[in-house]
Amino acid sequence: MNLPDMTKRVLGFLWPKTLASQLIILLLAAIFAAQALSIWIFQDERRIALVAAARDNLLARAVSVAELLEDTPKPLQNRLLEASSSRFAVFWLGNTPLAQEPGTSRFEQRLQGIISSRLQRGQTVHLNILADERRGPRSRESKKDDPPSWRSVPKNERPHNLRKIMNKPEDLSLSIQLSDGDWLNVATSYRPPSGTYRPLLVQLGLTTLLTVLIIGFAVRRVTRPLKTLAVSAEKFGRGEEQEPLEPSGPREVRALTSSFNDMQDRLTRFVKDRTRMLAAISHDLRTPITSLRIRAEFIDDDENREKMIETLDEMAAMTEATLRFAKDEAQSESAEETDLGAMLESLAGDQQDLGHSCSVSLEKEITLSCRPLALKRALRNLIENGIRYGGGVLIEATSTAEEIVIRVRDNGPGIPQDRLKDVFEPFVRLEESRSEETGGIGLGLAITRSIIHAHGGTITLKNGTDAGLEAEVRLPRK
Repeated sequence: MNLPDMTKRVLGFLWPKTLASQLIILLLAAIFAAQALSIWIFQDERRIALVAAARDNLLARAVSVAELLEDTPKPLQNRLLEASSSRFAVFWLGNTPLAQEPGTSRFEQRLQGIISSRLQRGQTVHLNILADERRGPRSRESKKDDPPSWRSVPKNERPHNLRKIMNKPEDLSLSIQLSDGDWLNVATSYRPPSGTYRPLLVQLGLTTLLTVLIIGFAVRRVTRPLKTLAVSAEKFGRGEEQEPLEPSGPREVRALTSSFNDMQDRLTRFVKDRTRMLAAISHDLRTPITSLRIRAEFIDDDENREKMIETLDEMAAMTEATLRFAKDEAQSESAEETDLGAMLESLAGDQQDLGHSCSVSLEKEITLSCRPLALKRALRNLIENGIRYGGGVLIEATSTAEEIVIRVRDNGPGIPQDRLKDVFEPFVRLEESRSEETGGIGLGLAITRSIIHAHGGTITLKNGTDAGLEAEVRLPRK
């Protein structure tokens, strides 16, 4: 087996079989795909927004600090700078600008222009944005091995906490030259909190749960009447009497249920009408056949008289068998759980009491929901047919979770291969291929097949390897 075939078999085995499960799986796959795509597209939007807000706040604070420093006495400037510094930004004064040159990108120049316009004294402004492009679409890209720009500042001008806070290349470097020639340096290493997937997982879990509940309820509302309809159709196909189903569910399912009820009613009436007609014809034939037989008794020619009486007796037997079959079909029998093994042993015991060779081989105890009287008649026909033409039969019965298999083997001459299906037709006898003393009128196997089919099963005939005929009956458990 090649890999594609194996993959198909594995997927076919894992793929759910019910409509509800398939819809839920498909919807969950759509939700997961949509969520994954959204996360991939918008994963940095929040971080970018936070960085932008932090920078705007930092620039506004830098302008305010620069203006305050112009009016603050020297002894108090350090205290002001310490108060302005935070976990992510450091302010200090020095003779060397942190941003050595003005920014050259359009975004940097625009920010420099905004800061200059807010400064009342028109101080010189240098601004460099060193974050990578994910954190700012117009910023310059920095490399991981770029040294922090604050290392260009003399050590004696660096704040004591600069190294501790700025352990990575800063996001933004800002230098504003004050009126006394000193530079107000601002370095930020702002990093928003790392993205966490917990809220996304919680959101995805809640969405999945609600989807399963809602879709499960909706699909159950559709599939429950469909399942009831399937069970009723299966029972009706086996010949069991069924009450009309109560339409429920969506409009389409209600229409389907109503159509099934109408079909069941029409088929039931049709079968009953045909059965009654067959019984009436067979009953009405009794009188003329009896009259003809009486008249045949007065024929002087012995040879013609015997042949006519033999023909009339055969016609009477056919009429009686047909009438008996019609009466049996007209009787309704409810399905019930039946011990099939006990039924077969009982049938075999009846034949053994008559002196016939009949044995049963059972794999284990076998039970089946069926119409016991009808099924017993079908199996009796098979057994009697095998004994009549084969001298004796062996009955074997096996079962699986899906079906029950019954095999009836005889030791007779068998049937020509091209006539195996013909024997199931009514009134068909194959005297030339079986025995000269046929018995019966050719309705036994036809009745048997009708009963087996009514139980949803199948019956097939096949010749043995050396001799004999084997009838195989397969009955579904459900």
